[in-house]
Amino acid sequence: MAVRVQLPSRVPQVIQSPASDRQASFVFHQIPGKMKSPVVFLLVKTITIVLLATAIFGCSAEKQKADLIIFGGTIHTLDTANNSPQAIAVADDTILFIGGLDEAMKLRHDKTLVLDLKGKTLTPGFIEGHGHMMGLGYNELNLDLMGIESMEAIAEKVKEAASKLKPGEWIVGRGWHQDKWTKQPPRMVKGLPTHDLITKAAPDNPVALAHASGHSVLVNAKAMDIIGVSGTSSEKIQVPVGGEIFRDELGNPTGIFNETAEALVEKVIPAANAESDRKALELALAACNRNGITGFHSAGESQKTIDLIGEFSEQKKLSVRMYLMLSGSDADLINRYLTSGPITNKWVTIRAIKLYGDGALGSRGAWLLEDYSDAPGIRGQANMVMDSVLTISRRALRSGFQVCTHAIGDRANREVLDRYEQALGEFPEQAVNARFRIEHAQHIHPDDIPRFGKLGVIPAMQAIHLSSDRPWAIDRLGKKRIEEGAYMWQQLLQTGAVVVNGSDVPVEPISPIASFYASVTRKTLKGLPENGFEPAQKLTRLQALRSYTLDAAYGAFEEKIKGSIEVGKLADFTIFTNDLINCAEEDILQTKVAMTIVGGRVVFEHSK
Repeated sequence: MAVRVQLPSRVPQVIQSPASDRQASFVFHQIPGKMKSPVVFLLVKTITIVLLATAIFGCSAEKQKADLIIFGGTIHTLDTANNSPQAIAVADDTILFIGGLDEAMKLRHDKTLVLDLKGKTLTPGFIEGHGHMMGLGYNELNLDLMGIESMEAIAEKVKEAASKLKPGEWIVGRGWHQDKWTKQPPRMVKGLPTHDLITKAAPDNPVALAHASGHSVLVNAKAMDIIGVSGTSSEKIQVPVGGEIFRDELGNPTGIFNETAEALVEKVIPAANAESDRKALELALAACNRNGITGFHSAGESQKTIDLIGEFSEQKKLSVRMYLMLSGSDADLINRYLTSGPITNKWVTIRAIKLYGDGALGSRGAWLLEDYSDAPGIRGQANMVMDSVLTISRRALRSGFQVCTHAIGDRANREVLDRYEQALGEFPEQAVNARFRIEHAQHIHPDDIPRFGKLGVIPAMQAIHLSSDRPWAIDRLGKKRIEEGAYMWQQLLQTGAVVVNGSDVPVEPISPIASFYASVTRKTLKGLPENGFEPAQKLTRLQALRSYTLDAAYGAFEEKIKGSIEVGKLADFTIFTNDLINCAEEDILQTKVAMTIVGGRVVFEHSK
């Protein structure tokens, strides 16, 4: 059994990006000046009290020196008591002052860095509310199939990759989605492509291409030979419960391994090594930095990834604050952490468990109360025994852990809510601040929507899924179910629930701007339809901003230290070229991340 690595309790500083020394799109000033530190004496009766008072006020005076002062743009604090300040002052990694520019400048010293926003807009640092950090990194390392619009184009990328490899070396990629293709391949089985084109493109190299959702994988003939699934006679393969190997009308495998059957592919793909893992994490952190992400809720992590992130933290190489959910498929991992308790510091927190309730809507693995509209007799399936949700929820409540369960279909959401409700009822004291979550909460029966607010369950949703999936999701669910229960952001908020936003990267690109646009317009990224899908469910601009900042922090029990710009909170900021709260709708997607600041340190600056 692997030994858990205790992450450091001290808080390392991020490595400052070289970009912080450039003057591309901002104006930096080193302003000379001396910090006055008046000695404060109190009338006291004992020497002990005098010394104590001197120490206290001496520390207070020392803290008045600002390492960074920011001014010259629009600042959205999300603090109603101080919403439009002229300036922010930062000491070390913490916000020291918010208010007028003159008062802020009084806090400078001879090494204070002063940043002129030059009209740009600063918000609290954006927090990715549900993503997969290593998936993001490996998507940067492997074939990225997002945005490719045909199977033929995918085959071309596979052929190009094969030309650079030796026979037998694996080609791995992710991101294809058949419902987003502008041209369908000549052969489809159960609505998904077959291996023919990628087998032709790379006959001598095994190929495994994961669906954008992560719930299906397409492999070529070479890979199937390695797995042992190459024809109608290969029925000895034991398919995991909840999974399926797709076959055509003659019984031949199509190359699609759906849901839990993906494990058969994962077993034969060469395992990642320490070097590739480190490179993937470096690439993932850099991607977060350039997209304005200062915090990341990473869903379903293994001990290996936890150890690697702990190593980066110890070496002061983290530039994104991590909230890690333990993989619910690893019983030993869960047992260890439920026994030892949560780990929390400013950089890495481990106090959540990720469970897997059902599959994806695109692959018809999402668990529904009624048949799929486009597939009579099919309702999807559970990916775990539902009573396990109850068992783990009880244990989590006793140990101070949060439970975060993937549930997309309306039956999955209902079944998970039922188990949550029972466990929360059995532990009323712990239930007050349990903050259990349902990840995605994509399709909910109308009767179950009020239960989120009533139970205090957080729907961790990804607005970008509306933009990507809604055009074809109506085929899966039909008009009535779509209108009454799919992507119900505004209605969930009205129940009192806190909605957390995100991208589910690498299912979707990590860009928060795309999700923000989807949140407030309910349109595709091409701007369709004119008034958005089910427009009554649109978020306001302020609600959308909160869902990526303060409400995302709440979803990780961190709203007291991050998520809004207030004195004493961490100095995590995202700076945009446009004011997302007030700019024209058509300008939202044109907005760029100009700078990302984490703990008072610049980790990314856009250079023109």
